[in-house]
Amino acid sequence: MEIVAFLIAATAGYLLGSVNSSIVVVRLIKHEDVRQFGSGNAGLTNTLRCFGKVCALFTLIGDLAKGVIAVLVSQFLAGKLTGGAADLYLIGCIAGLFAIVGHVFPLYYGFRGGKGVLVGVSIFLVLDWRVFCILIGIFAVVLLLSKYVSLASVIATACCPFITAAAQYLWEDFDYTIPQILLHFGVLVCMAVMIIFMHRTNIQRLRSGTERKFGEKKEKEKTE
Repeated sequence: MEIVAFLIAATAGYLLGSVNSSIVVVRLIKHEDVRQFGSGNAGLTNTLRCFGKVCALFTLIGDLAKGVIAVLVSQFLAGKLTGGAADLYLIGCIAGLFAIVGHVFPLYYGFRGGKGVLVGVSIFLVLDWRVFCILIGIFAVVLLLSKYVSLASVIATACCPFITAAAQYLWEDFDYTIPQILLHFGVLVCMAVMIIFMHRTNIQRLRSGTERKFGEKKEKEKTE
């Protein structure tokens, strides 16, 4: 039954993740396709640069909410299916991983979506709010020091599996075995690799010194 629970988590995560908040918000408010403007990325940063704070705020809320909902729905269904015997943390990680897959390759939008950072971090609002706060803190510090959203996103993402493993091993309110911790770590590494891979063009621009800093405006031009 646990395998069925994992399949449910993956399916629920992917279908919910495929609902792209940026695309929905910009279409409803501006009657445009965000993927045709700026960098062409259907994510928070491009939404903010091209369509302003209101659209960005609703995109932020939507991306955080769908990650949370994916984890909660998956854990609820898995708990019912297995009689509470399933590793609900692992179920949450799987749901989060596939929510990111859905966000990056959305079923409803021709498999062209965003980069998955917000969706990835949002799952920790359910799994462990303390890890969520640490990740947000790392992101904020790197952003303040560097002014690069992409760099802050990549560093916080890279830290995520290690912070989670350390928390599960050290914090007394966690009661996981070493194999469980390693399994959670492995799923989160997959999540981190996907998000970092989606930032590969940003990393190239960071290396070449052409990446835009936070607050720099880009003309709202349609992409070719």
